[in-house]
Amino acid sequence: MSDGQHITQLLAAWNGGDESSLEQLLPLIEKELRRIARRQMRRENPGHTLQTTALVNEAYLKLAGNTRINWQNRAQFFAVSAQIMRRILIGHARDKRAGKRGGGAAHVGLDDVVLFSPEKSAELIALDDALTKLAEFDAQKSRIVELRYFSGLTIEETAEVLGIAPITVSVHWRAARAWLGKEIRGAVGGAKTGV
Repeated sequence: MSDGQHITQLLAAWNGGDESSLEQLLPLIEKELRRIARRQMRRENPGHTLQTTALVNEAYLKLAGNTRINWQNRAQFFAVSAQIMRRILIGHARDKRAGKRGGGAAHVGLDDVVLFSPEKSAELIALDDALTKLAEFDAQKSRIVELRYFSGLTIEETAEVLGIAPITVSVHWRAARAWLGKEIRGAVGGAKTGV
């Protein structure tokens, strides 16, 4: 049995109320959660050693406490994980921008280990706003961006999560990236973006 199949079985058992499956699941998902967190943190300021760990821990706490999701497979689990990490980062960026948690002062507490520059915060918030706008008229393209950009899923994994053909994912991915690039450049004053 592959790791993916084993993870899917453990997720199904967890859905069924088997708490011990969550303990078995953690070592199997931890490496991938860290990879997703590192991918998302690469867009932030370098040099902060705890940010990946803090992001993984906060996401894991939210995942473990969420019993409303009916887990289908590992790809869906990691896609939801990435979406939760994105929300955590957006929340921190918005809070920093609003001057909460001490504004420009550096903090060491768990809530503040993820540090942002004003430019990175503005770009992240612009991306979130643009994704929200995209979702209003094309939810599927917005979801594809979340899965590809934030989760780091491949075209094939994204197609599996969404139940569509890989070629459809590929076409929508290119179109969404072009549209988002234009939106974000307009929102942050022509700055180059990584979308």
